[in-house]
Amino acid sequence: MLDRINRILTLLFATGAALSMAAVFLVILTNSLRRYFLGRSWPWGEELPVFLAIYGVMFGIALAYLQDRHIRFTILTDWLTERRRDVTYLVVDVSTVIMGAMLARSGLMLIDSRGGREASGIVTTARGLARDLDMPWIAQFGTLGPWQFALVLGGALMVLAAGTRLALRVRALLDARG
Repeated sequence: MLDRINRILTLLFATGAALSMAAVFLVILTNSLRRYFLGRSWPWGEELPVFLAIYGVMFGIALAYLQDRHIRFTILTDWLTERRRDVTYLVVDVSTVIMGAMLARSGLMLIDSRGGREASGIVTTARGLARDLDMPWIAQFGTLGPWQFALVLGGALMVLAAGTRLALRVRALLDARG
């Protein structure tokens, strides 16, 4: 069951990162071509890729942690015995679960306090689309809330990634003991 959860989360995180980065690429490419051929670009074409990249980074960080391929300073852990290194990694996993939960909570608090502020480069387009399509909910994308939600998502993804990595480490330790 744990291996299946690991595979599903790996696919989810990789897909989220890939889609976010593909969207960044397409927006920048299209905006550049518009500027080159039409002499004008979309007003939101500069700001939207930044927000999309933040989502991509959140998915990528969770994927790297889940696969245990994240950046790690090993200068201290290389000096530890294998058992102490294993304990250290378990402590780091538990700490990461806690920090992920704190990041998600902080993101919710940020949205609550500042999520309604306008996202300057996107607000006009979002309001126009909401009006033209008669879908008022689209106007929310002109505020900072949906873009600040990346912190909430990133924290939740870290909880999932570190929790799964923790369970995998515990299982490996128990299997090694026999």
